[in-house]
Amino acid sequence: CCGERESRTPEELTILGETHEEEDEILPRKDYESLDYDRCINDPYLEVLESMDNKKAQRYEAVKWVMVFAIGVCTGLVGLFVDFFVRLLTQLKFRVVQSSVEECTEKGCLALSLLELLGFNLTFVFLASLLVLIQPVAAGSGIPEIKCYLNGVKVPGVVRLRTVVCKAMGVLFSVAGGLFVGKEGPMIHSGAVVGAGLPQFQSISLRKIQFNFPYFRSDRDKRDFVSAGAAAGVAAAFGAPIGGTLFSLEEGSSFWNQGLTWKVLFCSMAATFTLNFFRSGIQFGSWGSFQLPGLLNFGEFKCSESDKKCHLWTAVDLGFFILMGIVGGLLGATFNCLNKRLAKYRMRNVHPKPKLVRVLESLLVSLATTVVVFIASMVLGECRQMSSTSHSGNDTLSLQGMSEDVNSSIQTFFCPNETYNDMATLFFNPQESAILQLFHQDGTFSPVTLSLFFLLYFLLSCWTYGISVPSGLFVPSLLCGAAFGRLVANLLKSYIGLDHIYSGTFALIGAAAFLGGVVRMTISLTVILIESTNEITYGLPIMITLMVAKWTGDFFNKGIYDIHVNLRGVPLLEWETEVEMDKLRASDIMEPNLTYVYPHTRIQSLVSILRTTVHHAFPVVTENRGNEREFMKGNQLISNNIKFKKSSILTRAGEQRKRSQSMKSYPSSELRNMCDEHIATEEPPEKEDLLQQMLERRYTPYPNLYPDQSPSEEWTMEERFRPLTFHGLILRSQLVTLLVRGVCYSESQSSASQPRLSHAEMSEDYPRYPDIHDLDLTLLNPRMIVDVTPYMNPSPFSVSPNTHVSQVFNLFRTMGLRHLPVVNAVGEIVGIITRHNLTHEFLQARLRQHYQTI
Repeated sequence: CCGERESRTPEELTILGETHEEEDEILPRKDYESLDYDRCINDPYLEVLESMDNKKAQRYEAVKWVMVFAIGVCTGLVGLFVDFFVRLLTQLKFRVVQSSVEECTEKGCLALSLLELLGFNLTFVFLASLLVLIQPVAAGSGIPEIKCYLNGVKVPGVVRLRTVVCKAMGVLFSVAGGLFVGKEGPMIHSGAVVGAGLPQFQSISLRKIQFNFPYFRSDRDKRDFVSAGAAAGVAAAFGAPIGGTLFSLEEGSSFWNQGLTWKVLFCSMAATFTLNFFRSGIQFGSWGSFQLPGLLNFGEFKCSESDKKCHLWTAVDLGFFILMGIVGGLLGATFNCLNKRLAKYRMRNVHPKPKLVRVLESLLVSLATTVVVFIASMVLGECRQMSSTSHSGNDTLSLQGMSEDVNSSIQTFFCPNETYNDMATLFFNPQESAILQLFHQDGTFSPVTLSLFFLLYFLLSCWTYGISVPSGLFVPSLLCGAAFGRLVANLLKSYIGLDHIYSGTFALIGAAAFLGGVVRMTISLTVILIESTNEITYGLPIMITLMVAKWTGDFFNKGIYDIHVNLRGVPLLEWETEVEMDKLRASDIMEPNLTYVYPHTRIQSLVSILRTTVHHAFPVVTENRGNEREFMKGNQLISNNIKFKKSSILTRAGEQRKRSQSMKSYPSSELRNMCDEHIATEEPPEKEDLLQQMLERRYTPYPNLYPDQSPSEEWTMEERFRPLTFHGLILRSQLVTLLVRGVCYSESQSSASQPRLSHAEMSEDYPRYPDIHDLDLTLLNPRMIVDVTPYMNPSPFSVSPNTHVSQVFNLFRTMGLRHLPVVNAVGEIVGIITRHNLTHEFLQARLRQHYQTI
């Protein structure tokens, strides 16, 4: 089940994310919309540029820096909120349950203690599930959705205010409810939502609260802020600002520049030190001491001064680290394979049913987890003497500088005096405390306990990831891998006699190996772990382990986040295409069947196009006709379109003539004759409408003028796909805005009489533009004409039909494009390329067709 199956052909795209058999792969869906990262250089935008000077540009840049700092501070405060209440609820639960267990161990009423623990956990998980019902996109870690957003895909509801509220409150209940989930992954999602919403100063959830804030009203600015917010979330979770910056860069941001790097790092620093400042003040009472850099702290790795043979790691250990990386990659691939099967099962049998079924599934997982944890601690744990770890524990306390002594989290459940339960020490503690136990305690856990803990935690965390609660995967993977690493260290010490090894290092490498095998991150994860340990000497072993784990896991399947992206059918673009894809050209992958508009189009035609198609952009074209002068006689609309074409097409002779006139000198008579173009004068309209004659002959040059006229089956391919001169692109949102605001003119008037909209008016409804189906058609005169030329993008990126796919892909990916017109050598548009034409599945299908035609 871990192998990647062959993808389907384009003809099978009808499933759109649905599967009919268990082994079917889910294809990218076509209903996902891309972000507009490319600027639309139209007339309203040019007016803004004309009014821009150095002072305004500096003010804009200063506001951007202020917003980046505010995003970092707010993300840190969100992390503080989650951490404070998770700690509060967890301490309350464990205090009640521990006192009950101590009493009932003597009285024989342990069932009552189990019921108390079930009461706490089921209540917290039920609240977390209810919050996900309010906003379904708040389920899971949110990293797949943010990865899609940074890649340029607009995921509905992923950066809304309601999402971050449900995410932050839901994750504290799910973590406090004892589920094997972490709060670090949702922190990344929360930071991204803060980055998207804070610069807008408005929210659909708070419609009455609005500020006149004219900045950052575009997808370009919004995605830059989302990158900063996601990096701030990583920085707040792990105390790793550099790792957060690399995370945003590695996990999908298409367009990146040096200025954005500096802003993202500044935002990450602000989040880290905001969280550090408040956590240190609240827990230690020493404000301004900065002792707790992130939500997850690994402590300080240092050998005991009494042990002269101990070293953190040696060159000999690198061989063991490579083997651990291989095993971690295999375990991660197994984890991902099982979780993928579970996710597909949920898609078929849980999600189609009423929402209450998702809540019941979450409660079932919570019930099973609680029972397994309680019974495993009571039956499978070993009672070990406390004196064996007292010296190591005191050393660890002095070395860590942490708020809690590692020994204080040792649990004595079901054990006599002077002994402790090693299984309960791992299960009946917050996951962060269990990780510290595995990193810094010496000789605390037996191999049998570690093996059973790893197996139970592996299976339960795999089952848990994907249920309808906010849940992170970083901490469960780290804890699972740390148990694996400590098990390896114990075996090497006991059976091979390697006394020099430091168990904490092997626990850290095991955690990195398993986490790397699950998520398949390399650069950012290496830096995150180095910053979390505050030990630069771990850089080489961590990097080697993660590389080996990634290569091993990639041999079987993708990372867990990529798997869930594919299950959602999101058209994610990788960093580059495969080498063999260069056998294809732009003409092989483009969509030739276009829906287009004319520079001057009637309202009835625009409404028909917008209501009968789902395209988000339309080429603005004019048709190439030899008898254009005849058409100009009978209709003012056609005359306006043809005049626009003649005025917009640049010729060498016309350009030379313009330059010569500007220099008050003229070329030779021969060249002057070449430059003097005949400008057709408008003749009075005849009584009979020539356009109607053409319609009756089933040979319409402008079919969009009369939407009730459909192409005849008798038309030839040349009549259906007539040559179209390309003039620009206009977005659906722009057309709807023009219709809503009544931007049009009558046929008896000149196009100059059409009202003009400013750039602020065009972007006022961002990011939720009005929908064409909500438009009141009674307010519109269908015979009125709209001149779209001032609002279209006259200079979008375009490619030749002969451009190789690798060049097309690199242009589309690096520039963050949404639509890429394919224009031939004479300026005629022959097709258009979107994100869906560049997905791996689509390119594979086209390549198979290419091989069949050879």
